[in-house]
Amino acid sequence: MNETTRVTPPVENVTIGDEIYALAAEIFPICRSIAGDGVRKTIDILSEHLPIQRHELPTGKPILDWTVPKEWSIADAYIKNSDGERVIDFQRSNLHVVNYSAPVRARMSIHELKKRVFTLPDQPDLIPYRTSFFKEEWGFCMSHRQLEALEAAGGEYEIAIESSLEAGALTWGEYLHRGDTEDEVLISTHICHPSLANDNCSGLALVTILGRELARRKTRLSYRLVFVPAAIGSIAWLATNEANLDHIKHGLVISNVGDSGGPTYKRSRRGNATIDRAVAHVLRRSERTYKLLDFFPYGYDERQYCSPGFDLPVGLLQRSQFGTYSEYHTSADNLDFINPQQLSESFRWIMQVLDILERDRKMLNLAPKGEPQLGRRGLYSGYGSGKEAMARNMAVLWVLNLSDGHHSLLNIAERADLSFDLIAAAAAALESHGLLAENSCIDGV
Repeated sequence: MNETTRVTPPVENVTIGDEIYALAAEIFPICRSIAGDGVRKTIDILSEHLPIQRHELPTGKPILDWTVPKEWSIADAYIKNSDGERVIDFQRSNLHVVNYSAPVRARMSIHELKKRVFTLPDQPDLIPYRTSFFKEEWGFCMSHRQLEALEAAGGEYEIAIESSLEAGALTWGEYLHRGDTEDEVLISTHICHPSLANDNCSGLALVTILGRELARRKTRLSYRLVFVPAAIGSIAWLATNEANLDHIKHGLVISNVGDSGGPTYKRSRRGNATIDRAVAHVLRRSERTYKLLDFFPYGYDERQYCSPGFDLPVGLLQRSQFGTYSEYHTSADNLDFINPQQLSESFRWIMQVLDILERDRKMLNLAPKGEPQLGRRGLYSGYGSGKEAMARNMAVLWVLNLSDGHHSLLNIAERADLSFDLIAAAAAALESHGLLAENSCIDGV
């Protein structure tokens, strides 16, 4: 079942958002694709903020049911009119060329050229983003008004795409923050899209700054951040790391986190994994419109991580859901479409989720027969103490009642309909008074 609710958005501190936005803006101009120097250049820039390790597999290497493709490089592309004027220019927007286009140089009529042109008639001022990764073709993208102008002018056009498809490597980036345990949280974001700010410069920048913040902390869990080309990159990562996947206890795919919509969370294939419940808990208290979606086998890299042979507990966190907003995969997904406040808000939600994963544990009530006398320990407020005090009282009572070694703190928060922070604080207070002890850590499986 899918769930939707609507509430009022909050005011947000944008300090961390400014950093994320600046990094997104820095990588925005790069022409990235699934393999090539665009990915390497992007990793180099991100590595100025986080020590990201580069991994590569050579062209032609089998990875599961796939094969590492050739690298794509592009230096220039244009369409010139009879006066030699560039009417379509790759240097103005790298979206003007179908990503992974084969090289071409020719003269042709507009009638012939139209067969190789992609536009959006319903959004006539926008350039679409189109790809041809695994079929050697070529093409141009332009606004529908630009195409109409070319048709009106008629005549012949000189076209050129100065690109190459050659043996090279598939590249991805990876950073591991080691915690006290080998249990890992996988955080994945795609690095293959060119100048699209929300999808996915926002995700790349946010995950990088997230990694920097995690590196400054002592954590119980370990965190593995991967920056992969969509689909083929996560497949390559899974094929390379199959022997160690049992360490992955929770996972998030991060994309489209800079716009004003959402948040939207797509659950893992398991549907009720700890990560699914932790994200739902945070979003229900986010004071934003939110959507919780059941898993479906289409989208981003979560569908690879959740394929039945792996079935990792990995969900997809976005603001606006992919494919549902008018700017998606168009030139309107620019730096004006995202902003620091929205990036900061997305960052805060993710950190709250990770905080739940860090602190979630199973407790055991050491005085389970009847309620212990809480008042003499300062753990219970009398009547007339106000709503906040009564909420603290209820948190203490719920923790005592459900701490049977089987319920986690997140379980208790869900059952009590109280915030995780309140439940965790109650557990800490009870533990400090010798009424509670940890039974086991939560493995999330």
